[in-house]
Amino acid sequence: MGERLQEDEDLGEVSTIKSLLRLRQFVKPYRFRFFSGIGMFGVARLLEAMVPVLTASAINKMTMDIFDVREELLGIALAVLLRYVAISLARFSVRRVGLHVAFDLRNKLYEHLQFQGSDFFSKNSIGDMMTRAVADISLIQRLFSAGSILLIILVYASATGFGFMLYYSPSLTLLLLPPLPFIFIYAFYAARSLGKTSTQVQERLSDIGTHTQENLSGIRTIQALVQEENEISSFSKTNQRYANAFQKQAQINSSMAAWMPSMAAACSIVIIGYGGHQVQNGEIMIGDLVAFFMFLNMVIQPFRVAGFIINLFQRAAIGSDRLFEVFDLPPEIIDQHQAGTVGETKGHLQISALTFRYPGEERYAIKDVSVEVQPGNILAIMGRVGSGKSTILKQVVRLLDPEPERIFLDGVDVRNFSLSELRRLVALVPQDPFLFAEPLKDNLTYDDPERTLNLIWDAARSADLSNTIESFPDRLDTLIGERGVTLSGGQKQRATLARGLIRKAPVLILDDCFSAVDTETEEHILSELKRVRAGQTTILVSHRVSTARHADKIIVLDEGMVIEKGSHEELLLEGGYYAELERVQREGGQDGDLKNKRAGVR
Repeated sequence: MGERLQEDEDLGEVSTIKSLLRLRQFVKPYRFRFFSGIGMFGVARLLEAMVPVLTASAINKMTMDIFDVREELLGIALAVLLRYVAISLARFSVRRVGLHVAFDLRNKLYEHLQFQGSDFFSKNSIGDMMTRAVADISLIQRLFSAGSILLIILVYASATGFGFMLYYSPSLTLLLLPPLPFIFIYAFYAARSLGKTSTQVQERLSDIGTHTQENLSGIRTIQALVQEENEISSFSKTNQRYANAFQKQAQINSSMAAWMPSMAAACSIVIIGYGGHQVQNGEIMIGDLVAFFMFLNMVIQPFRVAGFIINLFQRAAIGSDRLFEVFDLPPEIIDQHQAGTVGETKGHLQISALTFRYPGEERYAIKDVSVEVQPGNILAIMGRVGSGKSTILKQVVRLLDPEPERIFLDGVDVRNFSLSELRRLVALVPQDPFLFAEPLKDNLTYDDPERTLNLIWDAARSADLSNTIESFPDRLDTLIGERGVTLSGGQKQRATLARGLIRKAPVLILDDCFSAVDTETEEHILSELKRVRAGQTTILVSHRVSTARHADKIIVLDEGMVIEKGSHEELLLEGGYYAELERVQREGGQDGDLKNKRAGVR
């Protein structure tokens, strides 16, 4: 499982207000709709207050033997109807805002993740990011669609109820004030406890997402190594930790749900006792006491769900914290948003004294590497595993950021190109042949779905993929499954190679794209590369001398430094590492390949 962005030393210290206030920027575009909804809730509370007022008037009339209460009945019916309209409009407005905020948050999170680099994804798991995108944002949406509505109702109902209670009996209202501090103190400490458990629940839920995602991604390995039972046991422990955290949260909620009605019952005892005494002494009419009870219920009813409200706010605050942990991280690669091209790009690539060290590492991944590739030439890069080959390639396309004035394309520092322009001019076919769970045609034309069938088939033939496609019943429309699971390793490599060739970029980088194909297929592809990329620059990374010998220039890396440089013939004459590798592979054939793979030669 990936590391989390930030581990809190004290999970309970969560600043709810600070966390939620950061959501203002997402509410701002919809503030008119939101505050309109809040205003309609106020109107609804006033209309609701008319029912006890008119009820009191009707009861008082009847106690005075006046039984014509048609005006009161009509008023109550009208108030109920108008309240229904007001409350419907208010709920629709506020919930609509919640939907928009959740929509914008998911878009922002997805967009932000697109510009994070390898360091971010090495520390944070995909499962954790999925939990933030789904569960955490859903908590924020629930805050608007349920929590904010309940809070607004609580505030309006309390203000309206207390106002009318003071109007009907100030002395009786004052008797109810002493318990309020105890209610707030209890709510405060309950909120702190909920903050702790809410954080733990979200973290444990993230663990479940991470565990599930990694398990299903590696299901073939798990099955091949007969580890199903161990993984089931491991997941059960992860699931149990989530259940334990959730149970603690449920215990606090249950305690609050039971405590609040008890306080309401105590208030009712006070009103019945003292209110009955006032009626008996003629200080208040029976209808007014009934109205007082109804207004007390208006005040108390929202407090019955105070625990639920606090829970929603706490969990939304946790979700907000976890989202802003991601939002606050700047992109690893800063896009200059400026065009660095100077006329037509020829593909002249120059690397000058390039040095790079990964964050937190003591050893340099590459050190003082210099090489120049003329337009139309092929450069091959060889070396053991970890010698720095892929690191160089990633810096050329700025998946890793090089130092200024170290890599130039047609004389322009690659850092001066916008990322989209640079990666349009330099096409990288990565070592991992990733394919989407889409039809094969959509994978080959991923960057431009409008490409013609002729271009698609030309690229497929150059990658020796056309016969494979024709063998499929649905040909280009074949659905290849998640990560290309229905294809073999060699077929996936050739598909990603075709996806790179179809772009016709001035510079094409192939990062060990022939490891899963046989030597005969490799020879066909290499001859096609020379044909279709005549006049364009190509960079090959390979562990095979049979691949490198087609290059105009070869560099050999060891521990991040260039130890040999030259053509195939020149390096053979030097009698160094390259010549020894050629001898081993020539004498051993495929076995030689395997021996060198095991020895760490690539």
